[in-house]
Formats: sequence, C-alpha cells, structure tokens
Amino acid sequence: MGLYLTSGFLKMKSEKISELTTNRLSVYLRCLNTLSAAGIKSISSQALAEQFNLNSAQIRKDLGYFGEFGVRGVGYYVEDLRQHITKILGLDKPHRVGIVGAGRLGTALANYKGFGRSNFSVVALFDNDEEKIGRRVGEDKLLIHDVKKMPRLVNDEAIDVMVIAVPARVAQKVLNQVTSAGIKAVLNFAPASLSTRLDVKVKTVDLTTSLESLSYFLVRPQVSSITNHKRKTQTEELSEINEHEL
Repeated sequence: MGLYLTSGFLKMKSEKISELTTNRLSVYLRCLNTLSAAGIKSISSQALAEQFNLNSAQIRKDLGYFGEFGVRGVGYYVEDLRQHITKILGLDKPHRVGIVGAGRLGTALANYKGFGRSNFSVVALFDNDEEKIGRRVGEDKLLIHDVKKMPRLVNDEAIDVMVIAVPARVAQKVLNQVTSAGIKAVLNFAPASLSTRLDVKVKTVDLTTSLESLSYFLVRPQVSSITNHKRKTQTEELSEINEHEL
C-alpha cells in the first residue's frame, strides 16, 4: 500500500484510490505551493492542517496510500512533497486541452489563465456553428475549428483532455464524438448525466446543482449550523486516531 522509487519511476501497489482522495491531493498541492512561495522549508501535518483548515489525520491517511513522505521530528519537506504530489497527479508533464463549444462559457474557459499554473494549456476550440468556425478568440487568438475536424486536431495537437461546454441536449452526442477521437479524460460543464466507456473518465461540473444546494442552506440556516457542528466533531475524532504524528 505504498509508493516507492525504482530506477526513477514511481510505482504504486494496485489499489483503487477514491476521487475524494485525489481531490484532496490537489488541495494539498495548492497549500504546499503557497508555503513554498512563502519560503517555508518544512511543516508538520498538524501545522499544515491548522494553517489551511484541513485535517491532519486525513492528510496522513491520504499520503499513506502513496508512500512514507514525512520525517520524524521534522514533518514534511515542502519542496519534496510538492514534487511527489505533482508526479502522483501527473502534473509533471504538460496536458493539452481542447474545448467543444465556443459559446460564452467555452470562450471564457479558453481565456482562463489559471490552467497554466497546473500545467494545462488550451490549444483548440471546436464548434459546429459556421458563423463561429474560423474566428479567433481571446488574447492568444485561439482558432475555432469545425467540430468535424476534431479527430485530426486531437492527433495533430496531442490533445489529451477535452472540455464539453455545450447545451445539455447535445452533450451525449458530443461526448461520443470526443471519445471516438481517442480522448480518455473529459471535463463536462453540460447539466446532463452522461454515459461512456469504462476506460474514459468524465468529471461533471454542474453549476446549477451547486447553486441550488447553496440555496437550500440559505433558507435553512439551522441545518447548516448542525452540519458544521457534526463536521467539527468528526474532525476532532479523526485527530484522536492513533497514527504516526509528524
């Protein structure tokens, strides 16, 4: 249940890692980036948790899936742990992103500069609207391609991640086109439940559902209060788990 180095390659025993764990790894990496920028060289799991409102037991458990990274009496070396998590998440290599749907959302995502900080770069936009095809958008003057050319562009531009930013009614059709072009990782912004092959990972960001969930807590503030109290209690219990303290 660990990760070790052999001939420069990372190896992990076959164990299914939950998406919640990988999501938290991304959060830890962001925290470590902040610490590194501040010149912090090492930090304990407890100090990391307190500074960024995390859970120290959860941090140790999540990292434990991939190896032993802490040093007793020191904690984690920030730069070393940053590099390990970057490699675990596959962010040590650049990812080239395509976006299907050159509407307001698609063009806004194409113009978003934050992707570059995580080694993602948007290299192509696709649409089926003849009035949009051939236009260039954003500071980088990204060309909008005919969606029919997607298979060729995926190959020519080495695209390995595709974003779907189209209306829900056509999202499944677009996903089928995307997977047929050889894409295995898809970020879907369409408010639709999509199905695909087992070897393709689709992650859906449903803004409307998130807002409706927030609305629920706005009209029931006592529920929010109870939920927060329970979360605090669970955190306290986890903190008391008998694990190695760093």
